[in-house]
Order: sequence, then C-alpha cells, then structure tokens
Amino acid sequence: MSLLEKLGQDPQRSMRRFLCGLGLFIFGLGMIFIGYYHSHLWQIIGLAVIALAILIASFGYIGLFANRLYHLLNRHKH
Repeated sequence: MSLLEKLGQDPQRSMRRFLCGLGLFIFGLGMIFIGYYHSHLWQIIGLAVIALAILIASFGYIGLFANRLYHLLNRHKH
C-alpha cells in the first residue's frame, strides 16, 4: 500500500479530524480572549490548545489532500 493510499484511505475520518482541530482552534482563541481580561493563565492554556488544534487539523488536512492526490494520480491507470 502506497503512502498516499494509506494516508487518504478514510476521507470522512480526515474531515472529522480537520473539523475537530478547527473547533479546538476557535476554542483556544476564546481562551486567549478570556485571558486578556482575566488571568494570563487562560492565555497560556489557550496557546497549548491552539498548538494541539493545529496538529490535529494538519493531520486531517494531510489525509484529505492525500485522498484527492491519490485519486487524481490513479484516475488514468484504470
């Protein structure tokens, strides 16, 4: 199994990961906004949540991209 095939084998799961990462990113931004008016600890936690969100969303996006690229490259082989 090629790397593209393995990464893009489940586009629905990749989309869920991407949307989960996007939601966490927005949640992290909200925590940073709250930290602006309250304790700075909210901002630090928000930055950690944003870092995690970027990793999750990136992995999901790579899966979506790999699926599209795999189907594009293998379209003419059938």
